[in-house]
Amino acid sequence: ALISLSFGGAIGLMFLMLGCALPIYNQYWPLFVLFFYILSPIPYCIARRLVDDTDAMSNACKELAIFLTTGIVVSAFGLPIVFARAHLIEWGACALVLTGNTVIFATILGFFLVFGSNDDFSWQQW
Repeated sequence: ALISLSFGGAIGLMFLMLGCALPIYNQYWPLFVLFFYILSPIPYCIARRLVDDTDAMSNACKELAIFLTTGIVVSAFGLPIVFARAHLIEWGACALVLTGNTVIFATILGFFLVFGSNDDFSWQQW
């Protein structure tokens, strides 16, 4: 599982770099989505630390974390589109960055699905 997650991350970053470094595009503005990749798991990680999973009812802290994470992910998809509409990058570069976003966020989701349970080995031990 860990090998496939790292492969997915590498493929997603490859699409991002192709959207920046190909000679026909040659603009590095799309690298700003790296901040969104770093910020996206932080609200949910903080909420998992603070919230006890014993109660079956939904928790407001967890829902707020999911809302903030959703806002970060939507912003990561919106930023290349705004750059393309402002003519900072080409539409082909935008498509490559959006493909990279899809792969990276699917990889982050896969990481939380694989290592997010509270069994012997989980991301909480890191």
